[in-house]
Amino acid sequence: MTTDHPIDPYLARFPAAAACAYVALVTTLLFVTWVAMGDILDRRQAVAAAADMLARLEGRKPTSKAADGGVDAGPAPAGSPFLEGQTVTIAGAALLQRVASAVTQVGGSVLSSQVELQGTQSKDGFVNLIASCEIDHASLQPLLYDLEAGMPFLFIDQLVAQAPASTGEGGRTRVLLAVSGLWPGAK
Repeated sequence: MTTDHPIDPYLARFPAAAACAYVALVTTLLFVTWVAMGDILDRRQAVAAAADMLARLEGRKPTSKAADGGVDAGPAPAGSPFLEGQTVTIAGAALLQRVASAVTQVGGSVLSSQVELQGTQSKDGFVNLIASCEIDHASLQPLLYDLEAGMPFLFIDQLVAQAPASTGEGGRTRVLLAVSGLWPGAK
């Protein structure tokens, strides 16, 4: 029984072409293996970075040097990233207290406030606050930074600033802030 392949006469007649085809096939397979290994290593690095970020967000691992430039990101703000409280009413009071203390720290005063416990975002776990306050114009940026960079994580949903009509009013800016924070619910 002979097992002659139809390509055998061509390979016997042109051995250089057979060697070139073999080298091309091996090179192609090595290239595909190299690309697949690179993809696997990239995915492994992405998983490790995501696990590291999760550990930092959950507070299990301290913040270290930033990976992109080696610059220390500074200490993470202390506290929980969520509004705390057994009920949504207590969480709303904590949000009001946090905003009022931030306004007071920059030398401002809260004129009025309204906590929205049942809004469009409340089903997603957010507690909303609308606060009207008076602050110095130069204190607006530090106030916004304090609210967004501190703990718990707060989001400025709306900001309306009205400059004083004349300098006789003491130069205070009226600011309407809509702030929201996430309440994880009763534990």
